[in-house]
Amino acid sequence: MFEGLEKMLKFQDKEKGMNGKHDLKVPLLEPTESVAVTVSEPAQREHRKARTVMFKVGGMKCASCAVSIESVIGKRNGIESVMVSPLQGQAVIRYKPELISVTTIKDTIEDLGYLVNELPEQDIAVCRLQIKGMACTSCSESIERALLMVDGVKKVVVGLALEEAKIHFDPNLTDSDQLIQAIEDAGFGADLISSGDNINKVHLKLEGINSPEDLNIIQSTLGSTEGVNHVEMDPVGHKVIISYDPDLTGPRSLIQCIQEAGQIPDFYHATLYVPPRQREAERQHEILVYRNQFLWSCLFSIPVFIFSMVLPMLPPYGNWLSHKLYNMFTTGMLLRWLLCSPVQFIIGRRFYTGAYHALKRGSANMDVLVALGTNAAYFYSVYSLIKALSSDSFEGQDFFETSTMLISFILLGKYLEVVAKGKTSEALAKLTDLAPETAFLLNLDGNENIISENEISTQLIQRNDIIKIVPGSKVPVDGVVVRGQSYVNESMITGEARPIAKRPGDKVIGGTLNENGCLIIKATHVGSETALSQIVQLVEAAQLARAPVQKLADQISKFFVPTVVVAAFLTWLGWFVFGEAGVYPRSWIPQAMDGFEMALQFGISVLVVACPCALGLATPTAVMVSTGIGASQGVLIKGGNALENAHKVKTVVFDKTGTLTVGKPVVVSTMLFSDVPIQDFCDMAAIAEANSEHPIGKAVVEYTKKLHQQYGSNTEHMTEVKDFEVYPGSGVGGNVNGKRVLVGNKRLMKTHNIPVNPDVEDYMSESEQLARTCVLVAVNGIVSGAFAVTDPVKPEAERVISFLRTMGITSIMVTGDNWATATAIAKEVGIQTVFAETDPQGKANKIKDLQMEGDAVAMVGDGINDSPALVAADVGMAIGAGTDVAIEAADVVLIKSNLEDVVTAIDLSRKTLSRIRLNYVWALGYNVLGMPIAAGILFPFTGIRLPPWLAGACMAASSLSVVCSSLLLQSYKKPLHFQDSRGSIDFSNSV
Repeated sequence: MFEGLEKMLKFQDKEKGMNGKHDLKVPLLEPTESVAVTVSEPAQREHRKARTVMFKVGGMKCASCAVSIESVIGKRNGIESVMVSPLQGQAVIRYKPELISVTTIKDTIEDLGYLVNELPEQDIAVCRLQIKGMACTSCSESIERALLMVDGVKKVVVGLALEEAKIHFDPNLTDSDQLIQAIEDAGFGADLISSGDNINKVHLKLEGINSPEDLNIIQSTLGSTEGVNHVEMDPVGHKVIISYDPDLTGPRSLIQCIQEAGQIPDFYHATLYVPPRQREAERQHEILVYRNQFLWSCLFSIPVFIFSMVLPMLPPYGNWLSHKLYNMFTTGMLLRWLLCSPVQFIIGRRFYTGAYHALKRGSANMDVLVALGTNAAYFYSVYSLIKALSSDSFEGQDFFETSTMLISFILLGKYLEVVAKGKTSEALAKLTDLAPETAFLLNLDGNENIISENEISTQLIQRNDIIKIVPGSKVPVDGVVVRGQSYVNESMITGEARPIAKRPGDKVIGGTLNENGCLIIKATHVGSETALSQIVQLVEAAQLARAPVQKLADQISKFFVPTVVVAAFLTWLGWFVFGEAGVYPRSWIPQAMDGFEMALQFGISVLVVACPCALGLATPTAVMVSTGIGASQGVLIKGGNALENAHKVKTVVFDKTGTLTVGKPVVVSTMLFSDVPIQDFCDMAAIAEANSEHPIGKAVVEYTKKLHQQYGSNTEHMTEVKDFEVYPGSGVGGNVNGKRVLVGNKRLMKTHNIPVNPDVEDYMSESEQLARTCVLVAVNGIVSGAFAVTDPVKPEAERVISFLRTMGITSIMVTGDNWATATAIAKEVGIQTVFAETDPQGKANKIKDLQMEGDAVAMVGDGINDSPALVAADVGMAIGAGTDVAIEAADVVLIKSNLEDVVTAIDLSRKTLSRIRLNYVWALGYNVLGMPIAAGILFPFTGIRLPPWLAGACMAASSLSVVCSSLLLQSYKKPLHFQDSRGSIDFSNSV
């Protein structure tokens, strides 16, 4: 049994530094995208710029082929090393990119007569671009097509709601400038948000610059500084952007380096420069542009509407509009034409530009429909003006109010849509604002005494800095407590309302709130490595990812616009032909209109009301809101795919250790088999285990400390163990106060010929049935007592399993532990199906077996051994306190490490998919209901027509309805919120 718990907790033992020193440089969440374009060797700076590339080479038959490739490639300038394996068909080449490119190397190998099958996938860079001018799904598809045509681009994801593009490309064949140019050639704007080399960047403003030579001195000094990867100078604004390695340097060191570059002290000065948030600035600019365009449009369209629809109905006030200037050309016509033209060609210029670029790339979007509809109305009205000028009997009607009102309503809709879309990322914006702006930096002497205290910007904090956090202030960066005790409210990050006690050795997370005590922490993660930054990166990646359900909108949009154009043409043609043929009575045609004009209005209305703008917003806006809300409540969903798959889950597979259980063994009872006092017995066992790193040994020591605290005895001056020995897989031993003490399992007792009497055997048997490990303690060759150690079940586990059952979801346990322990734990939490003694690959195979039965399977785990199963499952859920490998492999990260968030993730997925379906109803409902009405299906029976300007209002309302529908997800509440009223479980009296 001892071996079972030892095996169960083996990887926990490897992670013993969770609150210590061993993992201080390991990020809480690994980045979802890795960019491997360099191979670093910190010892030699010149080698850090070299890259390693690997090719698959076909046609090699023997070792001489490899030698010939190595000799030819090795002679090329810029090649550092070449290794060719004819058996594996691979060539690994180390080169300097400034002297030779990957394409040149590839061509050289091909010139020798060999086939290079593909470029290396490890030489891939990633950049994110802000896109301007997207109106609907067809716009995002056009951008994807334009980027995929660029040589070297591997993968493109364009997010319509987020207005961003994430591009994977070969940096040897293209760069971000060429990608931006490709987007601009397609008719859209683009700005660089980030690239693979700016993970750690600092922006500095320079002072004391008097000549270009000063800038050159600073650039060369920074370029030769250890840890600096790239220096970008702005000679006009006297600014510098520095990319650096946080392991080797930091912002304060770089500022000091600049100051020391001058010939006299403080010749140059550098201060932190915070560039404006580009995305927020762009959004505010877009809101301002749409608002101003709408107001200018109203300035012209409202008078046109009054002159066309209101004053003619109010004689004698409108009689002056009928004054004939020449033939049938009236004052009203002139005024409407003069007021409409600026709206059509100046304010509405954006629709012409968008339609031109859309048609140029062979697609059709909203701009095409708007341009067609407004042009039809405007130019027919101009035709009516010309006829009125040239005829003294023409009584036609113009539609200038149709064009102006249509453009005004569309601009109003876009303005409201942009404002509403900005709210979809509010949860993410709140996360980014959690970190405080300043922090207190401490300088210590060799005896750890505080010498000085300075308030600095949070962005100037470097790794290993000592920071003071006063009560009521926020933690600036991730770190470990080195001095002080307090309670920290981590609800801003994890959603957990109850403050958590922090003592020396415990981790703290940037952005959380220190409540009542003063803490001194050592910074371990700064910049983009902090948990807060990584959470933001994961949420941004999830918001950009396209959910599979989005494919429906993409498919519809491909043929929707051409279908609408055809439908509008057929509507106009049908009404016009039937009118000319006398199929419907002339009395149906309104006064001052002829059959052609009425048919034209029906056609324009169909064009406008059917615009599919809202269709492209249905999925991404819901995904943006739900992923942001999930992150704020402690559930990180890594993409639309995971969000969609979670709602299909019918089976949840749980790991045991660290998932259903706490993952930290505790002593739950003590049994004495001799007359040794309980405190003396525990002291001897604790002293013997004091030097042990095994989790069970630590549990015995912790139990003894609590016992002393309970009885108020002194624990500071405990005797040290002598002749300490470790017996792998059995226990430990040593001399304590002249007595030989052995602490371990039954095997240890047998090895040392210590008899185990029936009472001890019975206690061991009872413990095993309760899923407990029995630790025997022998003093001078006699078993004096025993500890029962267990890994306690998480208090919320039973309720979570029960709640999942009410949701129609089956729970299964798969663990590597023995059958007795697994069965006991499963019975305690209410799981019926158990698979024990399963290795990591076996867990993955069990997931696949369950999937073969037709059910979507979710896997919940926390360890390295769970990673294969997390990847194999339809949805992998990693406990946030687990290993980085498990977190990287999972689709969903439960930051709080609470099982109740398994329910939250599945329920949030179901609510989101339900909202997306409702969004499709809003998006298509206006089209499905509006198109027949716009086409005039009700007109013969009720006389109801849908004027083009009202059709434009419906189109705008469609987009706004979808965004507002998605925003309602912000009111999401967890279906299960567990509060453990028992507090921490104390087993001190279980003797």
